[in-house]
Amino acid sequence: MDLNLVDPELALALEKFPPGDLWTDLNKSRQLIAKMRAQLMAQLPPVEAVEVADYQIPATSGHDLELSSQRAPQSPSLRSVDLEGPEIQVRVYRPEGQATDLPAMLWIHGGGYCLGSLQQDDYLARNLCKSVGCVLVSVEYRLAPEHPFPAPVEDCYRALKWLSENNKQLRVNPAALSIGGISAGAGLAAGVALLARDRAEIKLIFQFLLCPMIDDRNVSDSSYMITDSRVWNRDSNLMGWKYYLGRDHNSDQQQYQDVSEYAAATRAECLADLPATYIAVGSVDAFVDENRDYAQRLSAARVKTQLEIFLGGFHAFEFTVPDAEISKRARAEHYSAAKRGLFPLPD
Repeated sequence: MDLNLVDPELALALEKFPPGDLWTDLNKSRQLIAKMRAQLMAQLPPVEAVEVADYQIPATSGHDLELSSQRAPQSPSLRSVDLEGPEIQVRVYRPEGQATDLPAMLWIHGGGYCLGSLQQDDYLARNLCKSVGCVLVSVEYRLAPEHPFPAPVEDCYRALKWLSENNKQLRVNPAALSIGGISAGAGLAAGVALLARDRAEIKLIFQFLLCPMIDDRNVSDSSYMITDSRVWNRDSNLMGWKYYLGRDHNSDQQQYQDVSEYAAATRAECLADLPATYIAVGSVDAFVDENRDYAQRLSAARVKTQLEIFLGGFHAFEFTVPDAEISKRARAEHYSAAKRGLFPLPD
């Protein structure tokens, strides 16, 4: 990675990032990343005026939903979802003192389909909820390689279905449902948006995609650009896709024609009838070309689309270096776009 292309504040912060191989011991990497994330969040001011409760979506239908938070006894019983699958934890965030039904977003954490957790995105989710003024539901989906595609995307779809089915109890406006995520979480969000369109069970009004990981082929110019082991790089991306697809998919020559569009959204031939979309990415991100291409194709399919490329930003810079000026600008634009998507002005 050419550091001359990186924002000076970000480049300075990057000097403190530890290099490393995520894939030698994946469980150790998961633990290390969780620890680093917790240390970063502990340095930031607390997010006030957001109410939080954890729920468990049952593994089978026909049972009252059980709540796992201390607030559970005061919470209403919610219906389970008539879909097969394991028990799924979700965390619901809402503005404190919510007086009316609000738009809602299903939030999906990142981590290359193999890393990350609901807890690691807790601070981000609280901020997003407060800044946008929506109900936000964060989902703990199963991770690859233990659970390759389609398990993660189906978990996320079940969480969206649960949100839709329980809109009254969750105090959510059923006509204002959306989906969002970061990196692989945004890739899952894009896949779920395609699933929702094709299954025709849930109507989404907006998808919120931050540096989405959506192209398994890794053949764009920018996919070769990032080799620095301190950030998400080409080798990381090849391994992430290998584990998610459950295939030996980690060489430049190995491309498969039968990869599902619900796994890699750029594989979709038709992008018509998808919800309004916001895509944001840094200019020094391996995903910038695939994100730009997807935004252009969405626009060509007459989907209302906003693409923001932040000059000098590397992958997920706005949350890994939150105090940099470019990060503050990026988050402000993200939150403004989410507000416009969830609270659209009448035509």
